Amino acid sequence: MFLGTYTPKLDDKFRLTLPAKFREDLAGGVMVSKGQDHSLAIYPRDVFAERVAKLSKASRSNPQARAYIRNLAAGTDEQRPDSQGRITIGSSHREYAALSKDCVVIGSMDHLELWDAASWERYSQEHEEDFSQAVDESLMDML
Repeated sequence: MFLGTYTPKLDDKFRLTLPAKFREDLAGGVMVSKGQDHSLAIYPRDVFAERVAKLSKASRSNPQARAYIRNLAAGTDEQRPDSQGRITIGSSHREYAALSKDCVVIGSMDHLELWDAASWERYSQEHEEDFSQAVDESLMDML
């Protein structure tokens, strides 16, 4: 389970050092994909494979499902962390997430999210009240 907030920096070669506590779980490889809200999602390979298996059952005749699957597949890059736990963030991913040197990695239960630090700060401030007022029907069994 991936929890917590971390503040790594992208180095000059656009490498991101993954949080030390998760490196063992991610050593087998990760899938870096476009996430929602202009963040990047970093999945362990096996978790991403489970997600793909579920998505493969979606009807390709549904335009929204088709667009989602295409964008997810086209926007995903497989990475294998190096001996220091670093992965390289490609230019299209950096552009999509507006990444600067200062980043935030947050745990998102079954995967990590990578945010530009300023974008994460804005998002956190804008959605703090949403967290406090969480009463959505989809959350009722969990709250």
